[in-house]
Amino acid sequence: MIVKREKLSFWERLYVPALLGGFKVTLSHFLKKNITMQYPEQKWAVPPGYRGAPYLVKNPEGRTKCVSCQLCEFVCPPKAIRITPPGPGGAPEVGNVEKSPKAFEIDMLRCIFCGFCQEVCPEEAIFLMKDYSLTGLSRKEMVYDKEKLLSLGGVHQDKIRKWEHKAEEALEQGMKP
Repeated sequence: MIVKREKLSFWERLYVPALLGGFKVTLSHFLKKNITMQYPEQKWAVPPGYRGAPYLVKNPEGRTKCVSCQLCEFVCPPKAIRITPPGPGGAPEVGNVEKSPKAFEIDMLRCIFCGFCQEVCPEEAIFLMKDYSLTGLSRKEMVYDKEKLLSLGGVHQDKIRKWEHKAEEALEQGMKP
C-alpha cells in the first residue's frame, strides 16, 4: 500500500510559517516578566509551618537546654541524631543539676526534616529553623556537632518546660466548669 503525500505549497517549502512560529515563541518569552531569582541577594519567603534543619538552643543563662534524655535520637526515623551522654559522673560545672550531653551530632545529609525531634523534646532544646540552604564541601562538614548546632540555634528565652505548659493547661481546663 502506497500513501500519497500532498505536495507542499511554495510558502511551506520555504518554511516561513515554521520560522514565524519560532519567532513568536521567542518573542513571547522575551516579553515575559523576569522570574529568575538572584539567590544570595534574594531569598524565598518561607511559608508558615515550614520545617527546616534542627538546631540546639541555650537557655537565658547560656547553658545547653538539652539534658541527654536521648528521646530525639530514639524517635529519629533515619537515625541522623547521635547523642553521647555525660556518664554517671554528670557535669560538675553545673553542679550535677542537669546532664548536658558530652557529644551531640546531627547528620544533615541523613536528616529528613520531619520534626519528630522537636515534638518529642521535653526541654524544648531542639528547634527546626527556617533555613533551606545547607551546604558543605564534604560529608564531614555536613555532620553538625554540638558547638555548631548551639551557635546556629542561639538562645531561647523561655524558661518554662513543655510539661509545665501542659500541666498549666490541664489545671486551667480542670478549673473551668
